[in-house]
Amino acid sequence: MAKGLIIAAPSSGSGKTSLTLGLLRLLAKQGMRVASAKVGPDYIDPAFHAAASGRACFNLDSWAMRPETVAALAGTLSEDADLVICEGVMGLFDGAFVPVGQPDGSTADLAQLTGWPVVLVIDGRGMTGSAAAVLAGFAALRPDVSVLGVVFNRVVGERHKAAIAEACRVACPRIRLLGFLPPDARLEMPSRHLGLVQACERPDLAAFLDDAADLVGRHLDIEALTDLAVPSRIRSERAAPVLPPLGHRIAVAADPAFAFVYAALLDGWRQAGAEILPFSPLADQAPDSSADAVYLPGGYPELHAGRLASNAVFLDGLRAAAQRGASVFGECGGYMVLGRTLVDAQGVGHAMAGLLGVETSFAQRRIHLGYRRASLCADGPLGAAGGGFRGHEFHYATVLREDGAPLFRIQDAGGTGLGTAGLTSGRLAGSFVHLIDRR
Repeated sequence: MAKGLIIAAPSSGSGKTSLTLGLLRLLAKQGMRVASAKVGPDYIDPAFHAAASGRACFNLDSWAMRPETVAALAGTLSEDADLVICEGVMGLFDGAFVPVGQPDGSTADLAQLTGWPVVLVIDGRGMTGSAAAVLAGFAALRPDVSVLGVVFNRVVGERHKAAIAEACRVACPRIRLLGFLPPDARLEMPSRHLGLVQACERPDLAAFLDDAADLVGRHLDIEALTDLAVPSRIRSERAAPVLPPLGHRIAVAADPAFAFVYAALLDGWRQAGAEILPFSPLADQAPDSSADAVYLPGGYPELHAGRLASNAVFLDGLRAAAQRGASVFGECGGYMVLGRTLVDAQGVGHAMAGLLGVETSFAQRRIHLGYRRASLCADGPLGAAGGGFRGHEFHYATVLREDGAPLFRIQDAGGTGLGTAGLTSGRLAGSFVHLIDRR
């Protein structure tokens, strides 16, 4: 079984993504079979991981996933790899607001569950002795989480390094100081309203990953870092697919407008015997005419609304699939495209497929963010009424109109009711909730 470790940080923006990508790229180029995981519901970081390692990256989520799902995915990661590198989410102890003792989806929860040790990435700007206090506090907060290594990021000058190193030697002698990373403008990662600009949209992706690998290789003790890894203590299990397959032949939209797909979802569908048929709405491709199901995942259709509205082959093919009785399911961006109208940030309305009675606008932006519990209001392509799921919502769209039968009744992570979400009509369904696992 492969050994694993977790790259975590005190907060977002500390540099854990750049470090993780540099490690994945460097170790893969050296011939190591390195797999990766991402804590939490993020879609964008895993696509960078996959580009760096050459392998699919699985999300691991202690709140949204069944324990057997986490175990199965951790086992899959370890099957054909020498090392698993898991990138944390937000700060090490940051998760959903739930009653004490319940899984909260934090990186610390996953570290406790797997037994993988933590390498902490700390932004060293403006600190010397205080850096050791941060390290000591994070290492001591939860005895069931092992912080065994530290990397200091954005550190300039030998005196700065020496001061931090001495403070850490005194305060945290058992934690391995693995090195200091200097600021490097080449590793700045551009972002937009849902996070980083996607890997598939960066023509400089290969050069960026090589630069990250070069920086990590020159400044860190890679052998000491990888030596910290240990096998997961979770016993691998077989688990049902995170979502029931929508059909036997599932057409899946796949391009920069519809790129928010969990690797575990497609992997589970394939293991259940379904065939995945990718198509590109942006290239004006229709779903395969033999498909008995169509899945429109989330992404950035709002950035391409005019182009999608003019792509008659795509829209007519989507409508034809619905007319012949195929199951059609859209999440977040996919839900908006199944609707009547999408208003872009400039206030221009664009006609979408018109299969569900939803109208959305980015001219009136409002953030919706958080974990969701969801139960089906009626029978449909996702299963029977009452079926439960867990997922995540993150978007800036305003719903102008939503006419029809609701798909879900939803709650937040703590169980507070949030009303209904999405729409369903026969074999058509969609909502803003990104589904992560069945419950």
